[in-house]
Amino acid sequence: MLDGMSIDQLRTFIAAADEGSFSAAGRKLRRAQSVVSTALANLELQVGFALFERTGRYPQLTEAGRAMLELARAAAQSMDEFKAKARSLAEGLEPELAVAVDVMYPIANLTAAVQAFHQAFPSTPLRLYVEALGAVLQPLLDGNCRVAVIGSLPEIPAGCASEFLLSVAAVTVVAPTHPLAALQGMVPRSAAAEHIQLVLTDRSSLTAGRNFGVVSTRVWRLADLGAKHAFLRAGLGWGHMPLHMVEADIRSGALVPIQLEIFATAGPGFSMHAIHLADNPPGRAGRWFIDQLKQG
Repeated sequence: MLDGMSIDQLRTFIAAADEGSFSAAGRKLRRAQSVVSTALANLELQVGFALFERTGRYPQLTEAGRAMLELARAAAQSMDEFKAKARSLAEGLEPELAVAVDVMYPIANLTAAVQAFHQAFPSTPLRLYVEALGAVLQPLLDGNCRVAVIGSLPEIPAGCASEFLLSVAAVTVVAPTHPLAALQGMVPRSAAAEHIQLVLTDRSSLTAGRNFGVVSTRVWRLADLGAKHAFLRAGLGWGHMPLHMVEADIRSGALVPIQLEIFATAGPGFSMHAIHLADNPPGRAGRWFIDQLKQG
């Protein structure tokens, strides 16, 4: 009996447990409730015991059902990984590689990776989106790119696989003429909050209404990191920048680093990850490009 068990039955079991009812599981799976009920009844018949207690208004997992749920999740995930790997191997070399890259990723490293890519895959076009926050993720979710390199958005969305690339140091800076530059030692949060903070804005709607690293009540939002850099140099506000982009300014005195009280134990850095849809991993060219991006 157990040999006839299917992954589809396990997915139905997981959906029913997660959604809390057979009807909700049916809506999630786009199936009639009767189909869900039949699939679960057959699964229980095959395993030899009840997975759900059906005496109440909503089905509840039995003790045996709870014990089997995580095993069912692991089996379903293994099948997803098997299919994804098979799809990747069958596809071989992508006809084109589209990648969305966080603007915080070091441009010198990205340039080197692109140069190496064109040498290794001269017949494979490479299309790049350079964005920030949710706008890095949006092309991936929309199906317009295969890989996204995120760092300024501190979350990995559900349904995506993540791979660490490198860490990018960041620093809080102001122009030497800015009032915060005159403060000695640690800058209190209250002092920083009195001045305009320059922050990157999200071109997508994925992070609408949310703020990352915002301290001040006076905020200017810029969609371009180059514009933020220019505004900082002009003394129009303070803000966080990737260290590699302002090192020369700090050495020349065009910008002054300040230490905010809220970052006393750790600086405002970025952890870069390459992500892709779990069921649509990169092919040979994409895999090669990700490995190049790790060489920072």
